Amino acid sequence: MNDIAPLRGVVVAHGPMARAMVDAVRRIAGDRADALEPLSNEGKSPVQLAADLDTAMGEGPVVVFVDIKAGSCCMAALSSCRDRRRRVVVSGVNLPMLLEFVFHRDEPIDDVVTRLVEQGRASIDRPLRHG
Repeated sequence: MNDIAPLRGVVVAHGPMARAMVDAVRRIAGDRADALEPLSNEGKSPVQLAADLDTAMGEGPVVVFVDIKAGSCCMAALSSCRDRRRRVVVSGVNLPMLLEFVFHRDEPIDDVVTRLVEQGRASIDRPLRHG
């Protein structure tokens, strides 16, 4: 169990992607998705995105999921998480990773992040060919 509070997650992505991913988690996992907050970079400067991200993260432990490593969302997240021990950025967000998060967010942050990366990678595969 996490000794402070259950982890929160912020999904930061381009356009409507973050909202769509959180909505998909809600359809699958119900109220557990309340632990996730979507945030879009649409129409925001890097400074505004970082400020909005700081507000969304709050004070407790948080995992920030970003769509593209080294993209504008990731850069804002890394800036906002600098020098914060209980803020972790994970890039390449996918739906299995978010589901893993909502079902295991009561565990210690380091354990959760390890699970997220493993689940995210394991869910990427080449489809089987028919015929």
